[in-house]
Amino acid sequence: MKIKNIQSPDPNTVFPNEYKTSCFIKNVVNAPNISIGDYTYYDDDIAPTEFERNNVLFNYPEFGDKLIIGKFCQIAQNVKFIMGAANHRLSSVTTYPFNVFGGAWQKNTPPHLEQLPFKGDTVIGNDVWIGRESVIMPGVKIGDGSIIAAYSIVTKDIAPYSIVGGNPAKFIKKRFDDELIGLLLKIKWWDFAPEKLIDVLPLLCETDLEKVKQTLQAMLN
Repeated sequence: MKIKNIQSPDPNTVFPNEYKTSCFIKNVVNAPNISIGDYTYYDDDIAPTEFERNNVLFNYPEFGDKLIIGKFCQIAQNVKFIMGAANHRLSSVTTYPFNVFGGAWQKNTPPHLEQLPFKGDTVIGNDVWIGRESVIMPGVKIGDGSIIAAYSIVTKDIAPYSIVGGNPAKFIKKRFDDELIGLLLKIKWWDFAPEKLIDVLPLLCETDLEKVKQTLQAMLN
């Protein structure tokens, strides 16, 4: 049954509901090296619009790494993304960053950012739920549909539709069997047009996973 004459939430608004704690963060982030997909929200009862300042740490675009977050991600309060410039030089006798303190120290040492290990871009897939107070380290890749338990420290890549947790975060289990995971990765519901998404919402919230498999398979045929 199609729902008519009811608009979907506007992805270009800052606060999509009356509570004003969940913020569609693509609309409040300005750094050129941060990309965030539609409908991804950060939930914070204190400063949800301050995501870029409070939750993306040590972000220096000139360092060259990016933070890429997909669509429909759910980011809980005080989650932190640590960017690569937070690192220290690891290849020398000392890790101390003499260069940043100026004066003779600066003149006698290489430029600070050039000395740091480069971990690459941090990439969060679509429909990823990151629990409260978790920390995502530089260069980590988190696959679509994954769940990060609260207070986790993610130091390694995570496969799609995995549940992980702990410090450091370890694999707990797959969310679904391989067949359903494969179907979800093929269907890519997060890329549906708003009108089509409305029609499949009952399926996305369906708890009979065998029924979900059958319907997704029919959609792909």
